[in-house]
Amino acid sequence: MTVDKHNGLLMQPDRAVGIVGYGAYVPQYRLPGSEVARIWTNGLGGSPVKEKAVAGLDEDVITMSIEAARNAVKRAQISPSKLRAVWVGSESHPYAVKPSSTIVAEAIGAAPNIQAADWEFACKAGTEAVQASIGIVGSGMGQYTLSIGMDTAQGRPGDALEYTAASGGAAFLLGPAEEALAVYQGSYSYVTDTPDFWRRAEEAYPSHGDRFTGEPAYFQHAYSAASKLLELMDTSASDYTHAVFHQPNVKFPSRVAKMLGFSAEQIEVGLLANEIGNVYSGSCMIGLTAILDIAKPGDRLLMVSYGSGAGSDAFDILVTDKITDRQSLAPKTRDYISRRIEIDYATYARYRGKLKE
Repeated sequence: MTVDKHNGLLMQPDRAVGIVGYGAYVPQYRLPGSEVARIWTNGLGGSPVKEKAVAGLDEDVITMSIEAARNAVKRAQISPSKLRAVWVGSESHPYAVKPSSTIVAEAIGAAPNIQAADWEFACKAGTEAVQASIGIVGSGMGQYTLSIGMDTAQGRPGDALEYTAASGGAAFLLGPAEEALAVYQGSYSYVTDTPDFWRRAEEAYPSHGDRFTGEPAYFQHAYSAASKLLELMDTSASDYTHAVFHQPNVKFPSRVAKMLGFSAEQIEVGLLANEIGNVYSGSCMIGLTAILDIAKPGDRLLMVSYGSGAGSDAFDILVTDKITDRQSLAPKTRDYISRRIEIDYATYARYRGKLKE
């Protein structure tokens, strides 16, 4: 997938690849941050987000991935049987041993003549799958692939993560650039061994190292990936119409955007954390769907993921004239966000299985 360009650091496929279809899904239930604070701090201290999306009793990563995937297929206007890979990135797969991807592929009509796999890299599992999809399509191994970032993220009761850990995500159907509504112009990945967040297999909830979360983790990786991509593409913030970053809260993406020279207006459309929380593997991906819902031909976009452990993927994307006809072929991200039912902490605890023996 890499070419001998800029010392081999810029990742570009042998043939151009783009987004042929995209889709999002957000559950309808919302837990206000003030409700979490009411239970654990007597309402003191505030919340890093206004509210977060909560999966219902009959929802998990698989069911939500199917919904987003169907939306992506609708926009692509191709038969699912033409897909050659279905990949689901998540850190909350329903099964410890049994893939989510095979169920999604079967449900959308893509099985059995495909490659299927589940991806993990904390919150950038979805963009890992996108990187691999670009490689498959760009090398000619397959005409179309489907990459999904979806989570039903959880935080330990009373932990700071409980304010933001949310449910939802997005799916991207990739194919040849000539069929695409947006084309990947280049990408760059940056990873280190930074232990800011982890969960052992036998543990129900993740742990995190507070002092690592910001500077050596999120900001170092997101900034390094984005700034290096801008250097390799010979661009600056002013060359982009919109930018979207991983959204653990509102403050972090806003700060890294400012560090890179992006304005509040450039990140406004894709910054959904205040309304749906941090949907982990689907965070920047669902932000990109919100941008694509309103994008115009010629818009240039920057997407930067972040995953604890730690790493970031950065993508330079150019919107084509095919965007206009496909935006209305499936529900828009804002349609899901506006479909809102507020719940209290007791209902949330029941829906998310917080009451354990």
